[in-house]
Amino acid sequence: MALSRWNIAVMALCTGLIVANIYYSQPLLVLMSDEFGVSESNAGQVTFFTQVGYALGLLFCVPLGDMLEKKKQIITMTLASSVALVASAMSNNIAMLKVTGLLIGFTSVVPQLILPLAATLSSDNNRGKVIGTVMSGLLIGILLSRTLSGIIGHHLGWRGMFWIAAAISGLLALVMMFSFPKTEPTFKGTYGDLMKSLITLVKEQPVLREASAINACSFAMFGLFWTTVVFLLSDAPFFYQSDKIGLMGLAAAAGALGAPLVGRVADKKNPRIAVGYGIIFLFAGYFLFFLFRTEIIGIIVGIIAIDLGLQAIHVSNQTRVYALIPSARNRLNTVFMTTSFIGTSLGSGIGLWVWSVGKWTGVCVAGTALITVALIIYLLTLPKAAVSKAG
Repeated sequence: MALSRWNIAVMALCTGLIVANIYYSQPLLVLMSDEFGVSESNAGQVTFFTQVGYALGLLFCVPLGDMLEKKKQIITMTLASSVALVASAMSNNIAMLKVTGLLIGFTSVVPQLILPLAATLSSDNNRGKVIGTVMSGLLIGILLSRTLSGIIGHHLGWRGMFWIAAAISGLLALVMMFSFPKTEPTFKGTYGDLMKSLITLVKEQPVLREASAINACSFAMFGLFWTTVVFLLSDAPFFYQSDKIGLMGLAAAAGALGAPLVGRVADKKNPRIAVGYGIIFLFAGYFLFFLFRTEIIGIIVGIIAIDLGLQAIHVSNQTRVYALIPSARNRLNTVFMTTSFIGTSLGSGIGLWVWSVGKWTGVCVAGTALITVALIIYLLTLPKAAVSKAG
């Protein structure tokens, strides 16, 4: 069946609200640190474990979308995410919070099941636009999650945010039950065959390799920034509490509105061009972070710049990847997004380390280095990026 505007809107909404689960903890790290009497870096590991869980879920659960009926899988994973959020809200020590963070990440891969579903049900001439629209929901969810979490955390405590998130996920499962279309699986082999085919796709698809590597660097930059900016804004000269820190997500969400535009450009022109522009925006953002480290306006403009850059890179690369082999979109998405969120996890870990040794200067240097690696990959693969072996 073809997707209606209503279907697309619901997919974007569900994608944004579920992906938010893995980012709620970031503005709450200081509150968690205070309650359990641990260092900020120790509490920051909750974010790291959540990102690791998401990467594991991408690797082991998302490929099943080619093998199972997608709607049933999506609803099951959403309900499991609700249970994990309840467990997190009931955590009584930092170790349990890290374990439940891992489970939240693992079960919150639903957006990466919805995106291939949307791509499959879209026509060739509007696939980029549909992906961009659903991606705008995902990106707004990522960014506004911090705003919501900061406000809820300030008024109800960090546990209150997880109880509310659990209720939202349970409600979304009902919405999906009545609004998502059913699809037929495209892969007839075993789970082992399914996982082995991931290696084949990596070997045979140079566009997949290039897009995944650039995304990994970009997501590492993103994870590094959002893990450490909490510490920057909670210290001198800002001394912001969690509610004000969360408001930084509003600045980034303003940039997320550009995702559908990026998708339309990808439909009409070579989407790889937008990747190059995205890298330029990332450099500009980190330049502003370094130059205006004590000026909130400079930080806000920098956030908008890196968000626009990340969208240009991610939406364009995802459009390129989905166009490779239609029958293997979930597996292509597995490789692409697992690599991306491994980058996010590493970026969070790097961020905690560079903050402990170099504070904000270390963050700016590390972020710029990651963007530079993305640029090098982009330039080195330029002559052969358009060549892809059929799978």
